[in-house]
Amino acid sequence: MNKDSKIFVAGHRGLVGSAIVRQLKGDCFSNLIVRTHDELDLCDQSAVNAFFIEQQPEYVILAAGKVGGIHANNTYPAEFIYENMMIEANVVHASYKNKIKRLLFLGSSCIYPKLAEQPMREDALLTSALELTNQPYAVAKIAGIKLCESYNRQYDTDYRSVMPTNLYGQGDNFHPENSHVIPALMRRFHEAKLNDDAQVIVWGTGNAKREFLHVDDMAAASLFVLQLDSDIYKANTEAMLSHINVGTGIDCSIREMAETVKKVVGYGGELVFDVSKPDGPPRKLLDVSRLNAMGWQSAISLEQGLSLTYKWFVENEGHFRA
Repeated sequence: MNKDSKIFVAGHRGLVGSAIVRQLKGDCFSNLIVRTHDELDLCDQSAVNAFFIEQQPEYVILAAGKVGGIHANNTYPAEFIYENMMIEANVVHASYKNKIKRLLFLGSSCIYPKLAEQPMREDALLTSALELTNQPYAVAKIAGIKLCESYNRQYDTDYRSVMPTNLYGQGDNFHPENSHVIPALMRRFHEAKLNDDAQVIVWGTGNAKREFLHVDDMAAASLFVLQLDSDIYKANTEAMLSHINVGTGIDCSIREMAETVKKVVGYGGELVFDVSKPDGPPRKLLDVSRLNAMGWQSAISLEQGLSLTYKWFVENEGHFRA
């Protein structure tokens, strides 16, 4: 991409989209196109088509979508599958109709089967049943991958997909019920510190292992994959296996993660694990050997990333009060 290439970032106010915009601006890309939901409803096919005809972007980064934790996925399954599938279909088809040069679709590691062998390789996709709690969201993300693959196969487009592990960082959702584990715990520890609470309770035994990637690393990986020479990208993927895992390649226990959050927040009380609550899968780790072989590796450690996230949370705390 040239520094003045016209780049549409869909979902620029979300966790990943905002990080990608920061990265692009930091790299001196000067011709970014962004729209809020009020300005452009990506579920509206006619509005999306009109936008592409008017703006004629050269590159598209599809980071838009409805996201949330287990509670949100269980409560709004219809919205999660409908909105994500509509956004993907409208943006990918409009990209094809308007002959954009390249598209990057951002998915999620929940596309892989519940009992996938660890670490999860790209070819584990569609080999067995999905986790029920987020199945509608996962199906929508799988559909996005297959949309990109299908247009590539039929129309010789250059649409790429990246599948991140669990993300966190500046711009995250810190809602007490609808957020993911790191922002939820960070808010809980922060409020416990302010209230001088004696303890903070975490669900499960703390033994389950998870992989966490700072969103700035995800943004860097996304732009790395988007800018790869087509021959290099195709040499490392396949027509029916074109998505690329993005992660650190390192996991830690929920206990280790919680203790690190506690340290970063500066909470001095007790950390208590409620063993009556479920742990979820014992381990979720991505195999990132394909991306590493292409020349990219994560650079932000968990403690460093949590410190950056907490600093941002404290500066924006007023926005997250229930």
